[in-house]
Amino acid sequence: MKKLALAALLLGLLGVTGASAADADNPAGTWKWSGKVGKKDTDFTMRLENKDGKLTGTVAGGKLDLKIEEGTFKDGEVSFTANGEMKGEKVSLKGTGKLSGDTIKGSVTFDRKGKQQKNDWEAKREKEEKKKD
Repeated sequence: MKKLALAALLLGLLGVTGASAADADNPAGTWKWSGKVGKKDTDFTMRLENKDGKLTGTVAGGKLDLKIEEGTFKDGEVSFTANGEMKGEKVSLKGTGKLSGDTIKGSVTFDRKGKQQKNDWEAKREKEEKKKD
């Protein structure tokens, strides 16, 4: 009986560890980072959903509110293009990066009026608060 209880405990612990590792390998969630748009420092918030490697969601920062139209997640690599308008002009934000736990590191390119600005990117995942019943 003790062996059975010990085996159940070990399987339970492995299950919890496996679930945590799976969450760390999924880019879904809310991400925050700071970067420049033109000469202005801007705080960004990206909300990602992942369904079978296809990323959807939004990126907002400053006066930008962009919809992710092309997003992928494969082999730990995040890639997205978010498009929208700012002051009546089309803008685009393209990002690529490597997911490692609660961090994505890579680069983002902001395109407005055909002018591109490329910056390093390090986004941190916001911790989700558990809902109390």
